[in-house]
Amino acid sequence: MKITLRNPKRELEVRGPLSVVALLQRLELNPESVLVIAGDELVPRDARLDDAAVVEIRPVISGGAP
Repeated sequence: MKITLRNPKRELEVRGPLSVVALLQRLELNPESVLVIAGDELVPRDARLDDAAVVEIRPVISGGAP
């Protein structure tokens, strides 16, 4: 599957199928600190991603007015 990571931006190829949790473990990413998007949809942690998936992993950003 094709993985795009943000901050810093980089692209990887990872063999699937994999669960979102397994993918994040393989990439050494904290599941609480990122959003996983496949196509145009947010993917839950228990979902399986197939080998043809195109996935974007973005950091969770929070903010607001003081």
